[in-house]
Amino acid sequence: AIRGHIELHLTDMAHGGAALGRHEGKVVFVPYAIPGEEVLVEIVEDKGRYAWGRLVEVLAPSTQRVPPPCPHFGSHATVAAVGCGGCHWQHIAYEAQLAFKQRIVQDQLERIGCFESVPVKPVIESPEPWRYRNHVQFALDEQGRLGFMAAESQRVVPIEECYIMHPLLDEVFGALDLELPELKRLSLRCGVNTGQRMAVFETYEDEPFELEVDLPVSCVFLLSDGRTATLIGQEYISEVLAGQEYRISARSFFQANTLQAEKLVRLVRDYLAPTGSEVLLDAYCGVGVFGLSLVGEVGQVIGVEESPNAVADARFNAGLADNAEFVEGRVEEVLPSLGVPIDLVVLDPPRQGCASEALTALAGLIPAKIVYVSCDPATLARDSRRLVQAGYQLDEVQPVDMFPQTYHIESVALLRR
Repeated sequence: AIRGHIELHLTDMAHGGAALGRHEGKVVFVPYAIPGEEVLVEIVEDKGRYAWGRLVEVLAPSTQRVPPPCPHFGSHATVAAVGCGGCHWQHIAYEAQLAFKQRIVQDQLERIGCFESVPVKPVIESPEPWRYRNHVQFALDEQGRLGFMAAESQRVVPIEECYIMHPLLDEVFGALDLELPELKRLSLRCGVNTGQRMAVFETYEDEPFELEVDLPVSCVFLLSDGRTATLIGQEYISEVLAGQEYRISARSFFQANTLQAEKLVRLVRDYLAPTGSEVLLDAYCGVGVFGLSLVGEVGQVIGVEESPNAVADARFNAGLADNAEFVEGRVEEVLPSLGVPIDLVVLDPPRQGCASEALTALAGLIPAKIVYVSCDPATLARDSRRLVQAGYQLDEVQPVDMFPQTYHIESVALLRR
């Protein structure tokens, strides 16, 4: 086992945001560092095949190293203070972040998916690398202060400000004066293009509480049985994406970066290139964004989603479109009984990717094209390999930077029968 302090030359960036180097043949992962740097590292955990190090000092910094603006970011001076966990890469120049993300996607496709020559295109940059998040979730520390969960631990790091939170939410955050000892979690959401805002409260005991609000913001109480109670305003916000309005309830998923979500919608449309009569399956459809953005360009849209709240939103969002239907259920359970020939598919699964039964059922529908929207390159690589084994080819992958200053990578992949 490696112990104590070692000097390390870092050679690469790992999926997960840590730089890595080798010491006596063993890979050592070092958060808050950058490939190319010479660093002094304290070994904090030896896992046998690899180890984790804490950055003590940067002996020879990378030309890509920049001073992180946020006081809550972990790499101020050394990493004696653990960061709040919301950002991982504030110490890296933005252009370099994009290059690392492209390389990580390529690496995951090669190592996990065993692909040899898939073109991974340069990452589409975010026009706003700061102040982009339309949804943030806070936990509370023992003193009742709002904060984020520290990376890799259950500790809450209280924060005074957040550099990636949208200004619409910043204003609400600044105005919060909470005296709620029973509060467990608080989420803030906004419609960037509509200006609508919502605060979502979760308590330990489902006890109602008093609330005073000076700003125009809807306040919603999430109950432990899955129901919601509206305290002030409405139980949803609206957002406009690529010219279409979507209702988003307190429990429904929506992309956290509105400007980049519009690029995702355009990419999906360009890759699917519908001609007007196809049946489009939108799997893991959420509030229906991808399917409904194409509802006027295909014959029929069938959305599948297991969250009842999101399905209700999707049905509402379909409005008067009579060629869109939404089925509530798990994708792997709904697809085998669809009984409709499917021409085109868009998939937007959660981080753990698609269940293998879902991929088997999907391949059995033999759509001509599958566009896979992924928030994790490792599961994208695994699932793409399974689809290729079922008769598809992976044409290209286009990463989109939805989460600047973090290691998270959104990608859109095109697979053809």
